[in-house]
Amino acid sequence: MSIVLLGGSPAAVSGSGRLLQHIGDLLAQRGHRVGAIAVRDLPPRALLHADLSDRAIADACNLVAEAEAIVVATPVYKASYSGILKTFLDLLPQHGLEGKLLLPVATGGSQSHMLALDYALRPVLAALSAKHVLTSIYATPEQMAWSDEHGLSLAPTIATRVNYGVCEMSAALTAQHRRSAQTERRRPAIAPRQMAQQQSA
Repeated sequence: MSIVLLGGSPAAVSGSGRLLQHIGDLLAQRGHRVGAIAVRDLPPRALLHADLSDRAIADACNLVAEAEAIVVATPVYKASYSGILKTFLDLLPQHGLEGKLLLPVATGGSQSHMLALDYALRPVLAALSAKHVLTSIYATPEQMAWSDEHGLSLAPTIATRVNYGVCEMSAALTAQHRRSAQTERRRPAIAPRQMAQQQSA
């Protein structure tokens, strides 16, 4: 799985969830494989008790482990990210985000909560050894409009930030794939005789 959309809202329908899906759609349009984890849909008891033997919990953690990049979205409550998101992040191993690109996304009632991403969420992502945390995206209800007919509409400033974040993540992944391909091409081929010798050793 190239990219995982990690939704940290406790609500079935939320502004952060809609913004997260919008970003995922833009990444998919650029050819990236995108999967999703909605923390609220995980078994509550297993989540609260950090039961890694639970199949749904184990599958979610494996999706994170296999991802090259993660877009993590949360509503801001009391100047911090959601408790349900923290509960899931606590399930990950100490270096559970090592080598991964992270794009933090949040929604809040006013611009005064915008820094919650920087002083609350970013340190946690860094503590989990995220390779690179991209520029955060924060939006208020006034900057997002939803209609059943047209879907999500963003204010110009937020649309610009979203496009920048999507371009930044896409470019980083493309460069990473290119480096991996070049490394693979440079790897010397093993002759059949050498392979047989290695197998018999």
